[in-house]
Amino acid sequence: MSPAVAAATAARILRQLRHDPRTVVLLVAVPAVLLVLLRYVFDDERFFDRLAPQLVAVFPFVVLFLVTSMATLRERQSGTLERLMTLPVGKLDLLFGYAAAFGLVAAVQVTVVVAAALGLGMEVEGDPWVLGAIALADALLGIALGLFASAFARTEFQVVQFMPAFVMPQVLLCGLFAPREDMQAVLEALSYAMPLSYAVEAIGDAASSTGVTVDLAANTGVVLGCAVLALVLGAATLRRRTP
Repeated sequence: MSPAVAAATAARILRQLRHDPRTVVLLVAVPAVLLVLLRYVFDDERFFDRLAPQLVAVFPFVVLFLVTSMATLRERQSGTLERLMTLPVGKLDLLFGYAAAFGLVAAVQVTVVVAAALGLGMEVEGDPWVLGAIALADALLGIALGLFASAFARTEFQVVQFMPAFVMPQVLLCGLFAPREDMQAVLEALSYAMPLSYAVEAIGDAASSTGVTVDLAANTGVVLGCAVLALVLGAATLRRRTP
């Protein structure tokens, strides 16, 4: 893997995003707006304190999955990826470049989301920076899965169709709506195979305890490991072309 090639790829994607303000607004502002709606729709501070940390993990994951998969699909449809693959560059160089570019955007998004949640009155026992770091890991997971899913879509409509397959089962089984231990045995077993479950558990630990616990570190490690695995699988979908 060449850091220079990955950095050049990331710089190109960031230049494209700079000329697409609607996507930037979607990435940065929408999760914060959703938190505002949640806070005032229920208008219950205790409910918000319980649910907001988990949504700080879920919202960046969902939004970045959708935006990353669509952006990468456009690169495939326009022939950009095909032309790049005629050059002597590594597959992981390209995908890690994409991940780095969207990761920088994710860092901004997570900062805004955490600041919005705290500004709306969310109370946590742990340090806000730990909460933000875990939310960023969750965002990177969404980016990696989005890059992987884009390989199986032919149109943007198909990308949206992948949301129920890649995202919604994880959202339903991650413990956001009901504790995983209260689910039926089959559903609980399935939840352990879904990385978002570990993301929600990690951010719950960060919100309820001071410092970095062993469980928090282990759950975050699982999330990051799944993100790297998704990038490697995504690289396998790229076809090398000869000029």
